[in-house]
Amino acid sequence: MAFKLLASFVSVLAALQVASGAVTRKVTCPDGNVASDAACCALFAVRDDLQQNLFDGGECGEEVHESLRLTFHDAIGISPKIAATGVFGGGGADGSIAIFEDIETNFHANLGVDEIIDEQRPLIQRHNISVADFIQFAGAIGVSNCPGAPRLDVFVGRKDATQPAPDLTVPEPFDSATKIFERFDDAGKFTPAEVVALLVSHTVAAADHVDPTIPGTPFDSTPEEFDSQFFIETLLKGTLFPGTAGNQGEVMSPLHGEIRLQSDFELARDPRTACEWQSFVNNQAKIQSAFKAAFRKMTVLGSDVRQLTDCSELVPNPPPPASKAHFPAGLTRKDVDQACIFSPFPSLPTDPGPVTSVAPVPPS
Repeated sequence: MAFKLLASFVSVLAALQVASGAVTRKVTCPDGNVASDAACCALFAVRDDLQQNLFDGGECGEEVHESLRLTFHDAIGISPKIAATGVFGGGGADGSIAIFEDIETNFHANLGVDEIIDEQRPLIQRHNISVADFIQFAGAIGVSNCPGAPRLDVFVGRKDATQPAPDLTVPEPFDSATKIFERFDDAGKFTPAEVVALLVSHTVAAADHVDPTIPGTPFDSTPEEFDSQFFIETLLKGTLFPGTAGNQGEVMSPLHGEIRLQSDFELARDPRTACEWQSFVNNQAKIQSAFKAAFRKMTVLGSDVRQLTDCSELVPNPPPPASKAHFPAGLTRKDVDQACIFSPFPSLPTDPGPVTSVAPVPPS
């Protein structure tokens, strides 16, 4: 009896070891790196090339901002609503924005993305990777350079586009909150809360073409840090235009050197998203988890994720947060437009020193 019990225990243990081995089995790539799947092997060289030759040795700078923007402008180009009319509705994250650059970069919402497409093209040509996979991979690797960012998921196996996405699938900064919600719902059943989560990306973003007199103007005072300042500063009362007035899609900003999009202003104050917006203030854990989930959902639009290979292990661990939530110097809670009716704005310290003025993000 004791022997049978021992034999049974050994059999179960062996089965567990086999199962565990199946889960943790690795492959050795031709270059000596070890990956969870052979499909990920080519990405080691792509990652190193990106970091060294596009992201200036691993910085969270202009090329990171633009690469992240490109992931969205490519992925959002899908509309089941248009497809239901018998017209091609776009393929989502299929690389069409780069493959059909001469068409899609002429869409008004895509003004300026041709620059990062042209910077990325030589890297794509050097490696065995689809355009669709490269765009999303580059965005995830770039974000990993930003202090406070989450470690994003990446997948490979997307099929490259064979035709361009239709115009008017990328939201504009002058669109109403309702129109933006409807566009995201059509593209991938994104909820208003997920729309706000995707806008976490604006914490490391800048505008080049909203006011062309001040290219590279950021949306918050810490454009190289993945933090909650964007959510704080978007709720501060606007008092000035950092450049010229009268630009479509721009409203007044609270700080010199900081630009504010009309769409961000409205989403921060819309009753459907105001409290969700405020919930990101001084909440680094939520910033990371919510953006990670929303980015994952966006990055596979147009594909069956079950047919893709998860290569998230290739993404480096981002640096820890480098700043704490605060009001810019010279501003306090009295300068907040309280939009959430269910909870007060969090108490935050004010940065010491003279009134904050934000420098534009310099091109690399």
